[in-house]
Amino acid sequence: MENPLRITSLNHVSIVCRSVEKSLNFYQNLLGFIPTRRPSSFNFDGAWLFNHGMGIHLLQSEDPDSMPPPISEINPKDNHISFQCESVANVEKKLKELKIKYVKSRVVEGGIVVDQLFFHDPDGLMIEICDCDNLPVVPLVGETIRSCARIDCTMQMQQQQQQQQLVPSSSHINYQKYPFEANTKCSVRLPLPSLLMLLDINFLP
Repeated sequence: MENPLRITSLNHVSIVCRSVEKSLNFYQNLLGFIPTRRPSSFNFDGAWLFNHGMGIHLLQSEDPDSMPPPISEINPKDNHISFQCESVANVEKKLKELKIKYVKSRVVEGGIVVDQLFFHDPDGLMIEICDCDNLPVVPLVGETIRSCARIDCTMQMQQQQQQQQLVPSSSHINYQKYPFEANTKCSVRLPLPSLLMLLDINFLP
């Protein structure tokens, strides 16, 4: 898997707001983000928040009246930020209690069901809440890997590449160098590359 820019993770999403106060209330009290300190050198209004492994940076618009009006129609195919949740049913119940307009969608793939809820932030940016971790991440080339939220994709792909390496047959191992007693049991588990280095096992040409 190529990564020419050596990117390690998503850091933050920056959002221009009509009102930082309203957006701060939305992302803090509804989505659970925690306000964090901004650089004191900034000479413009805004707010930083962090949670769920990412940051949200709110920027106060210099001319709120010139911003396009918020989109009233909720279209799941519009640009949006998606968050994984523990229970879509509980999220839907909360949205109803707060009288937040939303659209519900469902994806069914190979017997796996993914439920999605879409709604807007105060400036019309669409938010998705889902249980998308139910759906495996399937690269176009290679084996299926688990959800990126549960395992680092780069590490998983590297492990798969290591597993595809040839394992030397017993005829290629010099057992005389390692006079283990018969029926010896070993409970130590090592990765294959480390084990080969420990035993000084070489592949025959």
